[in-house]
Amino acid sequence: MVLAIAAIVSCGGTPASSTTSASPTAVTTTATVAVANNGKLGMILVDRSGRTLYLFQADTGTSSTCYGSCATYWPPLLTEGAPKAGAGANASLLGTTKRTDGTTEVTYAGHPLYYVVTDHNPGDATGQAVNNFGALWNVVGPDGKKIG
Repeated sequence: MVLAIAAIVSCGGTPASSTTSASPTAVTTTATVAVANNGKLGMILVDRSGRTLYLFQADTGTSSTCYGSCATYWPPLLTEGAPKAGAGANASLLGTTKRTDGTTEVTYAGHPLYYVVTDHNPGDATGQAVNNFGALWNVVGPDGKKIG
């Protein structure tokens, strides 16, 4: 899986999000977190475009531990201002955390949220249960808990 992720990153792949397509750290809008039904995993958190969101089990608090090459493979969900709750998401579980580069990452139930570069379309969940950068990555349920 790491080789597949590395191949996509080296080819310039980036996930669609509340960021520009040129860079996952160039924030241009307020992030929206919603819930969608994934045929294999059930109800999961997604962004406004239907892209799957993940939590990193190495993040034991609200602060991210994913930087450098980790954040290249697993870009954080960034926002300008307070994130918004879309359909099915619980607004009271939404929050933010400051990253070391000064950007603002969205949290849900205290977990920083991320994408994975191998997800290309809404409904993709190629990062589910992947052990990468020292811990597992999991899709997030509407209750804020990991799925799987």
